[in-house]
Amino acid sequence: MEPATPPRDEVRRFIVENRPVRGHWVLLTDAWRELRAHRDYPQPVRELLGQAVAASVLLAATLKFRGQLTLQLQGNGAVSLLVAQCTHDYRLRAVARFDAEAVSALPANGPANHGEIFRGLVGTEGRFAVTVEADERSMRYQGIVPLSGDSLAGSLEAYFARSEQLPTRVLLAADGERGAGVLVQKLPEEAAADDSQMREIWEQAERGIERLSAEDLLQCPVEELLGRGFAAHDMRLFRGAPVQFECRCSHGRVTSLLRALGPDEVRDVLREQGAVTVTCEFCHRSNIFEHGD
Repeated sequence: MEPATPPRDEVRRFIVENRPVRGHWVLLTDAWRELRAHRDYPQPVRELLGQAVAASVLLAATLKFRGQLTLQLQGNGAVSLLVAQCTHDYRLRAVARFDAEAVSALPANGPANHGEIFRGLVGTEGRFAVTVEADERSMRYQGIVPLSGDSLAGSLEAYFARSEQLPTRVLLAADGERGAGVLVQKLPEEAAADDSQMREIWEQAERGIERLSAEDLLQCPVEELLGRGFAAHDMRLFRGAPVQFECRCSHGRVTSLLRALGPDEVRDVLREQGAVTVTCEFCHRSNIFEHGD
């Protein structure tokens, strides 16, 4: 695999040739900064949000149909709600609600405190939900698991183990400039496969992920990452797909929302305030409705 020009906002699939191991890698730069331009997040929240956004792209990359994937975290910690959404064609948006005072009380950021910071952000009773909605089939699927371990990556691995029964390893990272992630999965094996050989290959893949650090993920090209993690195997890296920030709010959708509230409630607001203002949490765009609209 020849190193190429450093990518910007791209997701790529890779496989171990002739082995039941596949993966996806994502790097976000411009899309990550555009997403955050609408709100200022403290560093711990920003990093968790960036990891969640990268995770939503990795999960969307596994979809086999047109639709949308929503990753949602809810807990009793400093972050009460986090939502990251990505479509099948990698248009993403995300938002987090947090208690600024609780965030400021978290320990200083450092390798030794990552687990403690994560638990402080999500709390002790958090849950992790993945919702998949298919456009053509009007299908909706949701898997929910507790937020386990000391990282979002660990919770994602638990989700795949419980909801998908697929052994999965995940590495996520984010800072002020980039969000990145890599996901590796062991696929179901053929009946004639050598169990011991397949187990050894998967264990090698797990060790390969463990050799990579968050800094590696943010700084190294995907070719270098795969070279480090899978040096003993013949890898195939597929062409990348672009990722972009895009909020899908619209005047029409807001109008439908107001209609669902009912005319009496809308008229009450108009009498009291003169107009109804609805602001999108994802992009902070305001839609203003006055008498006659």
